[in-house]
Amino acid sequence: MKDRSRWLPIAQARAPFWAGVDLGGTNIKVGLVDDDGRTVAFHTEKTLVDRGPEDVCRRMGESVRTVAELAGVALSDIPRAGLGTPGPQDLKAGFIIRAGNFPGFDGFNVRDRVSHHAGLPVTFANDATAAGFGEHWIGAAAHLESLVLLTLGTGVGGSIVIGEATIDGANSHASECGHILVDPAPTARMCPCGKRGHLEAYASAKSLVAMARERIDAGTAAGLTQAVAGGAELTPELVWAQAKTGDAASLELIDTVARWLGIGITTLLHTLDPAIVLLGGAMTFGGEPDPVGHAFLERIRAEVRERAFPLLVERTPIRFATLGGDAGYVGAAGMARAEHLRLHPSDA
Repeated sequence: MKDRSRWLPIAQARAPFWAGVDLGGTNIKVGLVDDDGRTVAFHTEKTLVDRGPEDVCRRMGESVRTVAELAGVALSDIPRAGLGTPGPQDLKAGFIIRAGNFPGFDGFNVRDRVSHHAGLPVTFANDATAAGFGEHWIGAAAHLESLVLLTLGTGVGGSIVIGEATIDGANSHASECGHILVDPAPTARMCPCGKRGHLEAYASAKSLVAMARERIDAGTAAGLTQAVAGGAELTPELVWAQAKTGDAASLELIDTVARWLGIGITTLLHTLDPAIVLLGGAMTFGGEPDPVGHAFLERIRAEVRERAFPLLVERTPIRFATLGGDAGYVGAAGMARAEHLRLHPSDA
């Protein structure tokens, strides 16, 4: 949200204000929202992970101060900030357990260091959980009691929100919906986490590219083969572009991803009975307005209809999320707000 015309004028905002930080492998996104979740200021900058965790945390904390200055809001008018990072994490201790694309972050207390540099208490969350909370607060699940969000990107993230509570688990490993088991066969696809048969092994950008490469190597994806030979990078965007031309192999690949998502969602429906299931992230093939995205969603719904209890099929919408790239920082800010109100109920 770099376009300032989309910011809510501060004169129309409702105090207090809440800061949200979304840590990504490429970019840091920081937003300041009012008490209704409306963005009053936004700042983004490169993550630059090679500079190390202390530098990244310093710039995240300073960015909180930056959005306050951009909005003309005193730091004292911001009771708390929220921070969403990739996991897995120890949420109670405040650190990322296995940082993956963030070398040096393993065991580094990002929560406390961001808090130090921002000068504010910080609520720490998984980035997918934060995105789900954003959808629950002001997005596609606003006014609903519960949701499951699957974020489809390099991996498959998950968020479960029931009431005002995110489901984090005793070991901060709950809501890892991308790692539910969908294929118990000994020959099941290998998940990037090192275990076989997880949903992420079939429904992530990384797995789609792997399946597309297998089709190319087998000589059963002429359109993709030609595109790659012409210099195109094999990505979900290329598969989507080929599907839009009617390329059979690309359409089949997207259909395969949808089928596995339908299987995974069925398990989540039977386990949690949420009010809504949302799909977000970068790999939604254009979403509902796009013919490929629309067909993708319909294929997921068809698989769920085939497998789930009829009452759940009838009463549980499966839709695309609506907040897009803003979901992470909005949700992190919303989680900060919720934690502050739990700790200070008189402020409600």
